[in-house]
Amino acid sequence: MKRHYLKSMLLGLSVLILSCSKDSGAAEEPQVTTPEPAPPVILQPQIPVLTFPLNEEPCLDTNVVDETQSTVNFQWSAATNALSYEVHLTNLTTSVEQNFTAANNTLAVTLESTEPYGWKVIAIGENGSNPAESSTWRFYLPGPAEVNYAPFPAELTSPNSGSTITPVNDIVTLQWNCSDADSDLSSYEVYLDQEDATTLLQTIDHENATTAVDVTVVSGVVYYWKIVAIDAEGNKSDSGSYTFRTN
Repeated sequence: MKRHYLKSMLLGLSVLILSCSKDSGAAEEPQVTTPEPAPPVILQPQIPVLTFPLNEEPCLDTNVVDETQSTVNFQWSAATNALSYEVHLTNLTTSVEQNFTAANNTLAVTLESTEPYGWKVIAIGENGSNPAESSTWRFYLPGPAEVNYAPFPAELTSPNSGSTITPVNDIVTLQWNCSDADSDLSSYEVYLDQEDATTLLQTIDHENATTAVDVTVVSGVVYYWKIVAIDAEGNKSDSGSYTFRTN
């Protein structure tokens, strides 16, 4: 009887060990998930702030080269995360643009005197970043003996060049902005025709920085227009011509 009981116990123990062994083998190994690496942080350059030459003023602090040229030392704030700068300089009389690259926040450029200029600076950062563009400033570069400065060329704001517009009762409004370094703007000559903007339509007095005038037009025509700004000394500046088409 004891022998039979012992045999049963051994048989049960064997079954239990075998069952535990099977359960242990069936257990799944835990899976370890490797996190995706974080994308690199791209540092964006800060917008540079222009400091010299001053906006809408004559540039008097220059190195005079001769009677026709002076060297201007352009300056702007150092932009955080900028690796270099692009300086865009435009002669506002001829519309000729010059582009320069600067490693730091200053650049010396020799320019023709007795001309108005516009300039801006673009900060360039690391690859993948977006360039940061400054505002555009304007200045007048006088000649050595010049005491009165021609007006800045008028900025034609409406209609946009090349646009198509619908006249209201055969009327279109021409609008422009203008300023002068020595604040003696006097009048404007308004030119409008269908060929080359050489036909003087009317002359109006200067009153505000923004000026508008209504002109009579016909439908289905391309018009050319420009503004000539005149100061109290008789100095003139030409805006250059814009076009628009009437519906």
